[in-house]
Amino acid sequence: MCIYPKLLKVNFNPLIIKMMEYKRFSQIDLNDPFFDSLKADYAEFKDWYLKKSVNNEEAYVVETNTGIQGFLYLKVEDDEINDVNPPLPKVKRVKVGTLKVNPHGTRLGERFVKKIFDYATINDVEEIYVTVFEKHTALIRVFEKYGFINHGVKTTGNGSEIVMLRKLKSLKNSITESFPLIKLQGREKYLLSIHPPFHSRLFPDSLLNNEDYDIIQDISYTNSIHKIYICYMDVSILKTGDQIVIYRTSDTPGAAFYRSVATSICTVEEVKMKGSFANVDDYVNYCRDYSIFDEAELREFYKKPNLFVIKMTYNAAFAKRLTRGQLITDVGLDADAYWGFMRLTNGQFIDILNRGKVSEGIIIN
Repeated sequence: MCIYPKLLKVNFNPLIIKMMEYKRFSQIDLNDPFFDSLKADYAEFKDWYLKKSVNNEEAYVVETNTGIQGFLYLKVEDDEINDVNPPLPKVKRVKVGTLKVNPHGTRLGERFVKKIFDYATINDVEEIYVTVFEKHTALIRVFEKYGFINHGVKTTGNGSEIVMLRKLKSLKNSITESFPLIKLQGREKYLLSIHPPFHSRLFPDSLLNNEDYDIIQDISYTNSIHKIYICYMDVSILKTGDQIVIYRTSDTPGAAFYRSVATSICTVEEVKMKGSFANVDDYVNYCRDYSIFDEAELREFYKKPNLFVIKMTYNAAFAKRLTRGQLITDVGLDADAYWGFMRLTNGQFIDILNRGKVSEGIIIN
């Protein structure tokens, strides 16, 4: 069974985050101290920003009660890029025009990285590129983690920047470097259930239309591309690379046929049993950043012998949620099977992807 305590205790960050919003430049305060470092690094930043504002362009922004915490501007290009060395040939690509995140230990940077990949997927591009000063080592490490490579250099009056490039549709050596690609061949597929209070916080891009976006907080497990799922079901057959359909159970007793829904796709990074950990501290350290549970709860769960921990990447939210009724009637899932953890056929999985309107651009045979 899935762990489901009667009371969910969450230690929220004192900086209460609004949802990531897509806003016009003119609606975002250029005088916020957040932008001071960008103005210092780029002499033309203020003029560039005001031009974007006049043209009614938009950017992603995250704010707290103390000001802006993250900003992201993305642009689709399909021309040859000649202001970098070596030049980039003519293909359709996303340029990360501006990205800055105030670090405060909540992996907000990962949430912005996911937004970059979401944007690239929706626009069906072949590549993503970004320029970054060598001094921004933390940002460089994040991009490297998700498969970006050092392509070359861009030199302007502001100095020299590293050009980092990611080919979106090529599999890399690791699941993280290949994110958000969904590999079909040679991978098993499963359905995995999660209760509504946990689903809402763990998968913020997969909220239902009737759920409250105010519950999304600036905390590690919400922001991260990586997720930890803890259960007492025997999931030992899962292997690295297996694909999982996340199934949100009903929030209304007796209404599962219409209110339980498949919402997302994840890829298994690894599965650990209790015996995989040296001790409880090893287990807590492994789960801490990516689990919705606090340390006291994690230690309590560890007392039971049949504990399993699944670490997975959050590849995609469905554009269209599939109800239990649709999964039974249209996809052909067994209504009498145990839906906590259930194997899917390759055909059922592909049918779910198609009905959920997952972008074909991230599905690799």
